[in-house]
Amino acid sequence: MSQKNEIKILALTLLLTVGIIGGGFWWFTKNSGVKIGNTTVPNQEPGKNSYLQDRISFGEKSLTLGEISPEKKEGVQAMATKVYDRAIANFTAALKLSRNDPETLIFLNNARIDSSKSYTIVASVPLGTDPNAALEILRGIAQAQNQVNNSGGIKGVPLRVGIASDDDNPEIAKQIASNLVSNSEVLGVVGPNTSDSTLAAGTIYTSGQLVAISPTSTSVKISNFSHYVFRTVPSDFMAARSLANYMVKTLQKKNAVVFFNSQSNYSQSLKSEFVSSISLEGGQVSREFDLSKADFSAAQSLEQVTKQGAEVLMLAANTETLDKALQVIQINQKRLTLLAGDDVYTAKTLQIGTEQAVGMVLAVPWHIDSDPKSDFPQKSRQLWGADVSWRSALSYDATVALIEALKRNPTRSGVQAALASSDFSANGASGTIRFLASGDRNAPVQLVKIVSASPSRSGTGYDFEPVR
Repeated sequence: MSQKNEIKILALTLLLTVGIIGGGFWWFTKNSGVKIGNTTVPNQEPGKNSYLQDRISFGEKSLTLGEISPEKKEGVQAMATKVYDRAIANFTAALKLSRNDPETLIFLNNARIDSSKSYTIVASVPLGTDPNAALEILRGIAQAQNQVNNSGGIKGVPLRVGIASDDDNPEIAKQIASNLVSNSEVLGVVGPNTSDSTLAAGTIYTSGQLVAISPTSTSVKISNFSHYVFRTVPSDFMAARSLANYMVKTLQKKNAVVFFNSQSNYSQSLKSEFVSSISLEGGQVSREFDLSKADFSAAQSLEQVTKQGAEVLMLAANTETLDKALQVIQINQKRLTLLAGDDVYTAKTLQIGTEQAVGMVLAVPWHIDSDPKSDFPQKSRQLWGADVSWRSALSYDATVALIEALKRNPTRSGVQAALASSDFSANGASGTIRFLASGDRNAPVQLVKIVSASPSRSGTGYDFEPVR
């Protein structure tokens, strides 16, 4: 045989070998799945969705940013290899080091279930892009899971919780929704966080007949959006109406300007509802400023509105434009009265706004001191060692609502029917949980004011207090 023919045969053999190995690898990745207890998270088709396996976890990997403790790392490894006793010991040790880590508590409760029968729900949260909000949401979910499992489960069946990191990105939220819809073990979803992601993923949850309850999406577009999309947070209509009423009737002011983000569904919704509500109260919104514009200038905007006789600045900023809203607060120097929506209700506002933010009134879904009769604040402090936010309270409520629905009928269709029923109710952190036919929570909003405080719960010298 000639050397030329030998080279041809060798090349053909190599091509065949690569093809066989590649085909075998494709078949393996396509048909294998990650099994956590009795919950299988199916692998994606090769291509754009394959990375989703790194975004969903029931304990076999940590999704939080940054370094994790050696104890938690060992717990995750033990979960991945189904050594549940070791996982329980490691997660318990990790919680002693960081008691306010909700991911660890969720993983610990999942490890305690091991491979036994359970009912599964998944949280869709922005761990990669808004970790503080994501952890606040997970604390509410973890508290509800911990509570129900420690009291015997859902008619004897424990609740397993998965975590999906969607980055507040509508496209990623849709891909996660497709993954969860295809996993028949998943009976409900808590999330997504933003209105844009909830509207995008909601179409997938609706087609897959899987209930999603958002604890934080407030856009009016979500009302009557789907029979499978609910929320435990009041809509922007309620927040805008409360702020408008406070401005005109309590403050006796009628001329407002609004700062908003035209690229955010939430921000657009709150702005539009506020404009309508002010008009109905007999006032007016004389100017609107888009925080998302590249040429936005807080100084120039305030100079213009001061000359035009504005009395009130309404900050309908979202997370992405919060820094620009804080610039407005600083430059305003307490000259014009400040109002704001719930995305401004953050520790960052207290830290950066400081004295210039004192007196600002915000419409929020819940405040830890708003209901002296509730035992949720005390229980949450005992669990986490600190006060929790409205996001924790409303995600707790979303989880409690799913738990109550699962008690009635632990199937996807049963959960939807229970939540939509006129006789449905559950006891939540923020009072009784009931849903209107629109999927909205039947509940009011709470007005809070920024005050100087020493000592302060926030550690900044400033706090949010309920407006009585």
